[in-house]
Amino acid sequence: MAAGCVFHRTLVRTRSGPDPGPNQAQVVCREQLVVLDVERYTRDQSSALCFPQNVFHSPDLYDLTLFDGDCRLRVSLDPSLNHLLEKRLLRRGSVLRGATFRTCLALQLPESSTAQDTDHAPHTDSFSLVSLEVCGLQRAPDPGPWSWFGSSPGSDAHVLPLRAKRSVFLSLWNNSDPHGNGWRPEEEEEEEEEERGGLVASVTVAELKRRFSSFSGGTSQKQLIVRVVHKSALMYYGRAETNCTCPFKAVLEVCDGSGDVGVVLWNSVCLDWYCRLAPGDIISLRRFRVKPRYQGEHQDDIEISVNSRNPACLIRKFPESSLSPKLRPPEPAYSFCSSAELRDRPHGEVCDVIGLVTFSGRSERLRSKDSQGAELFSQYRWLRLEDGSCGRPIAVKLFATSQPEVHKQLLPMSVVVCTRLKLVRSLDQAQFYLTNTSFSQVYCTGLGHHSRMSYRRLTPVRRFLKWLRAQDDGQVLGRALVGGFFVFPPPPVTMETFMKSRRVAPSVLQGAELLGELDRLCYRERRSFCFQATVSAVTHCRQEQSDQCLSWSLAPPTPFATPLSSPLIGSTPYAGQSPRSVQSPSSSSSSPALRPGPRLLDRAPSSSRSTKRRLFHAPSTNKRSPPAALRPEPSRDSVVLFEASLEFLQDSEDSEEDSAPSSYITAASTLEPIATETLPVRYDPAQKEALSIALTMGAGVADGAHGFQFAFEDYYSLRLQVLSGLSLDVLFLPDLAPAPACHSNSWVSILAHGAFSPHGPPPAPADLVATAAQLSNRRLLCVLEACRLGGDKVELVLSRAFVLN
Repeated sequence: MAAGCVFHRTLVRTRSGPDPGPNQAQVVCREQLVVLDVERYTRDQSSALCFPQNVFHSPDLYDLTLFDGDCRLRVSLDPSLNHLLEKRLLRRGSVLRGATFRTCLALQLPESSTAQDTDHAPHTDSFSLVSLEVCGLQRAPDPGPWSWFGSSPGSDAHVLPLRAKRSVFLSLWNNSDPHGNGWRPEEEEEEEEEERGGLVASVTVAELKRRFSSFSGGTSQKQLIVRVVHKSALMYYGRAETNCTCPFKAVLEVCDGSGDVGVVLWNSVCLDWYCRLAPGDIISLRRFRVKPRYQGEHQDDIEISVNSRNPACLIRKFPESSLSPKLRPPEPAYSFCSSAELRDRPHGEVCDVIGLVTFSGRSERLRSKDSQGAELFSQYRWLRLEDGSCGRPIAVKLFATSQPEVHKQLLPMSVVVCTRLKLVRSLDQAQFYLTNTSFSQVYCTGLGHHSRMSYRRLTPVRRFLKWLRAQDDGQVLGRALVGGFFVFPPPPVTMETFMKSRRVAPSVLQGAELLGELDRLCYRERRSFCFQATVSAVTHCRQEQSDQCLSWSLAPPTPFATPLSSPLIGSTPYAGQSPRSVQSPSSSSSSPALRPGPRLLDRAPSSSRSTKRRLFHAPSTNKRSPPAALRPEPSRDSVVLFEASLEFLQDSEDSEEDSAPSSYITAASTLEPIATETLPVRYDPAQKEALSIALTMGAGVADGAHGFQFAFEDYYSLRLQVLSGLSLDVLFLPDLAPAPACHSNSWVSILAHGAFSPHGPPPAPADLVATAAQLSNRRLLCVLEACRLGGDKVELVLSRAFVLN
């Protein structure tokens, strides 16, 4: 340990004097610390001992690795501060000051940990982070050469979660991808010469089914030899009320010459075998348990349960040559469909596709609830595949398939095979796309997949390869795009059809409700909202020319309409049990934290972001503030008058703006630039690595946008006056919308279709802004697509607006 170690100087003092007991002693570090790593896992029953005051917070827990310039230290984040990581206000590379540490019970410490001070034993303490100030962002240094402080693990120790008895960590953004060093990677098995061509099964799938119909199942000691046909994504079933150390399961569909059966890999078996098995592999099973199939339709439906104990199953992987040709299980069957054939296939049909990637979207997330009501996030991205069978590409909404390394390679100019996808048709049957099933798998060029898969010999694949060889690289690159805002299928173009499609939940929102929902968004979470509003300003601008804009606007907004050029609640102090609570005036003396509310802007942050300082702390256990709905707050003294005026603003049919004169500005005006993650980028093979990083979760085009060529530069910004006095600056991107039916190219028809008419060239920006007065005094039903890009930055894109009067 270095003599100048900040952790040694600061944290040793926590044990000076009488023992304060766990979860009580606190000490503040005034020097700068850097976040080297962030690791996520879920609670278990014993986690309540570590955070008894936060049992109702998120089920996730986070461990952080901090660096003081000399040593590293692993601490946990108080659960009341989880929203900082969920919104990416705190992340790897964040620079902290004023970090407050509290001693906390460690449920798992490495066995190699030893105390260096037997009198006070400070090095065996474990700490949680209850308060912090984010004062910047830098590139995290390489953790390799730096020593650990105290009870933190050595470089060769297996790192375990601090506040739960879990054996592995989870990916930060989903529960499907294997993450960390606990997973055994795929490796080639050495052939055993004595078994070449002489391996024989002692039981078949058909015999197992017959025995199960006569008896109640049980354990089989015989050898079953099967081929893996399909492989599911990983399923994580960890809950706060359970103590399973490795709560994973995965399902394999396997077959031999007599039939097929499902094999369920449980718990630590997933760590040892999930990444090593792939469809097409031949495996043998011994000492497995036969059970009735979950939700089986027939009496003899069985599944094979593979566990690490009771009994401990024996699994082996063999090459094809280990079996004689007569005894080899059949090859996996494929059902390839071309883009032309998909047009006539029914909703819900499962198929396989092969295509050339011409669009690879950014990673986003959807919030949902499982069967037990627990919230979880599903990570997905959009792909467009071309196969030459027709002019319409195949749209694929691809969720995580527990193949993170493969998903990183899904870039334009790659040949991709997606298996076991489900066809989803829109309500009017006109639009369709493909999405995952439980057994979807993805194979991509550059990883050696195609050369060893049996589908390469099939006629649909050969036909596609013939078309691919005839393509010109330059023409394909001309239409190859990466990232940016993308919505599919496009919303309907009439209000009646839109309301029937039920795309937006739960209902039409008012201003305060909309603001609260936007503030709740987590990092890269995508949601759609519906609300009524009027247009008070229209601006046209070009990327990197935000100081040269054309704009039209009504008279300046009323004092109650809060423009979004400044943070709405950026100066609102808070301390409470929920991120949506506001601190009461009586508690303002207890060093309140500055909570950064969402800017609700579709703009990029200013250049001073790296020096912005924000203070966050966990709520006090003896002071709780009453929850309050989030709303614009002009000043602390005018809150009561502002609330009293809401009733008039909500119910009044005649607005003062009805008679206000409009203005059209052709001179230069200032507009903050659009977020770089919003516009698609043209694919450049020379920038393949940088583009791959930009598309992944935890990164973005803004992290390395230098040298990227954006596909579209023009965009429009509309200022919407929502009910309750809320003002939103939203983007309108007609160039990114799919070509709709022909229309008149008036503002009303453009907003209803979300794009310009394909019949003829689009109207000139100056002409369109000059006619924006058509929108004055018109109430619109607006459909908004919102996505938190990280920190305070929330992308707001208007996809549809229907006139109500």
